Amino acid sequence: MIDDAGEQVGVVSSSEAQTMANEKNLDLVCVAPKANPPVCKIIDYGKYRFEIQKKAKEAKKNQKIQETKEVRLSPVIDQHDIDTKLRNARKFIEKGDRVKVSMRFRGRQMAHTDIGMNVMKQFLEGIEDIVVVEKQPKLEGNNLFMFIAPKKK
Repeated sequence: MIDDAGEQVGVVSSSEAQTMANEKNLDLVCVAPKANPPVCKIIDYGKYRFEIQKKAKEAKKNQKIQETKEVRLSPVIDQHDIDTKLRNARKFIEKGDRVKVSMRFRGRQMAHTDIGMNVMKQFLEGIEDIVVVEKQPKLEGNNLFMFIAPKKK
């Protein structure tokens, strides 16, 4: 058992520990129930919960959430437009976000999905120095998708 000053009291029966906590108008909290013997501490439980919530909030604030941004291409896209899309994708990747590269085929373009694959490969060649392909280009219905993410450092 550990008292309210943080000093170790030693092995004490649970009823004796409870009476010690009641004398000081504090709570008896089991800190490590799996230990042998279990470790209990005399503390103000409300203050203890507040500290735990504060630590959890701080940890949540410091974590980086990876978002998925989208760059949309077309099978009949021009080189300058590809360069613009590459710049945007590079900006997203440098921020640490994943990028979904998508392409929609319309009407007769479905007969020439190979042209779309070539555009995807050209796009990937322009950015492959800083990315890793999470999901290879795949045709689903009339859409072609590819997921890329920043390389691990």
